[in-house]
Amino acid sequence: MAAAAAASPATAQSSFPSTRKATLLSFRVSSKLRVSAAAASADPPPAFRSVTAFAPATVANMGPGFDFLGCAVADASLSLGDTVTATLDPTLPAGTVAISGITSPSFPRLAERLSRDPLRNCAGIAAVAALSALGVRSHGVSLSLAKGLPLGSGLGSSAASAAAAAKAVDALFGSLLPRDGLVLAGLESEKAVSGFHADNIAPAILGGFVLVRSYEPFRLVQLPCPPALHLCFVLVTPEFEAPTSRMRAALPKNVALSHHTRNSSQAAALVAAVLQGDAALIGSAMSSDFIVEPTRAPLIPGMASVKAAALEAGALGCTISGAGPTAVAVIEGEEKGEEVTRRMVDAFLSVGKLKATATIAQLDRDGARVISTSSLE
Repeated sequence: MAAAAAASPATAQSSFPSTRKATLLSFRVSSKLRVSAAAASADPPPAFRSVTAFAPATVANMGPGFDFLGCAVADASLSLGDTVTATLDPTLPAGTVAISGITSPSFPRLAERLSRDPLRNCAGIAAVAALSALGVRSHGVSLSLAKGLPLGSGLGSSAASAAAAAKAVDALFGSLLPRDGLVLAGLESEKAVSGFHADNIAPAILGGFVLVRSYEPFRLVQLPCPPALHLCFVLVTPEFEAPTSRMRAALPKNVALSHHTRNSSQAAALVAAVLQGDAALIGSAMSSDFIVEPTRAPLIPGMASVKAAALEAGALGCTISGAGPTAVAVIEGEEKGEEVTRRMVDAFLSVGKLKATATIAQLDRDGARVISTSSLE
């Protein structure tokens, strides 16, 4: 049987175990994550036997929006993201989570790298947090994870797993968690893997553009983007892994006031552009990061040339997606997509000596969603 993790509701401050040698551990969840006391005390009954949920890839930072701005992106086939199936499992101890299987059709070796210990797996951590928040004490849940995103790609791979798991578990018990509760459940996973920042997990769950206003108190701002804006993203991922820890270590410890001012104005312009549906301004502001991109780009072979090639081919803007190494270019409509893609891939190969794969995605306005259910009968 796969390892199981206990989901013990508590009102104490959230804490993730500093050591995870044991497989059966109590998971203490923040009071901010809890549903109402009445709902939690009721031990909600399951609404389905199983639920399958999908969560999309995300582009975090978007240039000057480091750690506070991101958006969700997906393709028509929903291959650009992760899928989790949560199933009631009577063989498990009540209130626990186990991971029954991990697959990755597009990246066969990836599944072997992921732990089935639910306290060492992004989907497992988020599922335990969601169960705790819901106050589930009478049922065990097994998870099956299908990875559509590679690790260390800058496309929110860990967030997609966490978002899909939190959504699936919540739906399994009647979709009781509020919007922020789902994000906080996923954030428990992000905290354990890459740090306490929600610019991936928030758009993965909510969809569209999301701004993280603050953590204490926890405040998110969804940025409505005009439906008429047909924004597309050219995502080019080289065969080069950029661990978040390494890319964060490269960041400057001190920032010049002039750079802070310039970045703040560009981030504000980016938010205004999203609200106005101004694709050209979105691209221009996204390309104007004077703090993070200059320190990370040299760590990704060929990145500077890839950005230049994208802009020369007609992209409205280009930057590093998340911590990288994926380069993301913005175009309006798909007319220039093929040429921008070709030029970016060629630049990675000719300058960075890296093979790269590319996808043209659209803004995903839905975020994590249930794609199938199995009834209790």
